[in-house]
Amino acid sequence: MQFQLCSLESISEGCARALNIKGMADVFAVKKQGRLYLYRNKCPHFHVPLNWEPDRFLDNSGDLIQCSTHGALFAIEDGLCLQGPCPGERLEAIPFELRNGIIYVDR
Repeated sequence: MQFQLCSLESISEGCARALNIKGMADVFAVKKQGRLYLYRNKCPHFHVPLNWEPDRFLDNSGDLIQCSTHGALFAIEDGLCLQGPCPGERLEAIPFELRNGIIYVDR
């Protein structure tokens, strides 16, 4: 069964947004260079939410995802941990489908 998450245009370029899939853990979306990335909001090291404030998932440069608990840095494009206590681990990518500007996920 597919769940309508939100519209693509509700996520600003170069920004991240927390989202909730009913019956699942929270996720977040990042839009970078016109591409959308969707991840489960859970650090692979401590299994805690990544953001320290609503919609604050990126480092100060906006180029990397940053864990608020221990500062681990992850590549936006593939969720790979580049720096911190979990090098080589990845954020859990959430598969999605984009139809008519609306983001859908399976649940």
